Amino acid sequence: MPRQARDKSKTGIYHVMLRGINKQKIFHDDGDREKFINILKRNKRESQIKVYGWCLMENHIHLLLGEGKEDISISMKRIGVGFVWYYNGKYKRTGHLFQDRYRSEKVETDEYLLTVIRYIHQNPVKAGLVKDSKDWPWSSCGVYYGECDCQVDFADREMILGMFSEDESIAVSRFKEYNEQVNEDACLDEENKRMTDEEAKHEIMKIVVGRGLDKVQDLPKKDRKEIIRAVKRIKGVSQRQAARILGVSDNLLFKV
Repeated sequence: MPRQARDKSKTGIYHVMLRGINKQKIFHDDGDREKFINILKRNKRESQIKVYGWCLMENHIHLLLGEGKEDISISMKRIGVGFVWYYNGKYKRTGHLFQDRYRSEKVETDEYLLTVIRYIHQNPVKAGLVKDSKDWPWSSCGVYYGECDCQVDFADREMILGMFSEDESIAVSRFKEYNEQVNEDACLDEENKRMTDEEAKHEIMKIVVGRGLDKVQDLPKKDRKEIIRAVKRIKGVSQRQAARILGVSDNLLFKV
């Protein structure tokens, strides 16, 4: 049965995700991530795609791309094939690396464009890998904040920053404030199916076993942080749900 054609974005902008087959790692070290960035850079030059944002996680990749001189599917095939060729050679393996085709969604409004870039930047925070988005070195967040000169020429950040102000310093400040807002953004991720409060409570109880939920906020800071980080890694439990069930503020849970 032929694959269904993807809907074309009126703006030419897409949020794209590549995931490792069976959720396996696709990045084992910084060298792997650097290679992917270099492949993306090369294809940016060749196909003239716009790279508005990125985040390289352990077993998946988020990209915010603008279509260049060719269909986005051609660009993504070239990027994917290039990295698989490198990966299979380095790790002496054969076969597929990515799960099916890349997944994508159209980005056709300014509002959703901002939602997607924030979602991409907050991926490592919501996964409990870092406290602040800018602390994850393998995303475009540091570039937007003006704290990473190495990729400034690579990232097409002008359009998004321009939505906040024509003055770059003001735009960066306002973007940073927006980018760090507590939210329930859920973009393109099939694992973002939300649990009911009862289901979430059941999963959280497995982590706080031996302690009552109402006691979490009174625990020593170190113990409380460990519990919150573990809870944030539960797929399908939103941050507001977790905060409500644990009896802590949204802001505390978001910042841990």
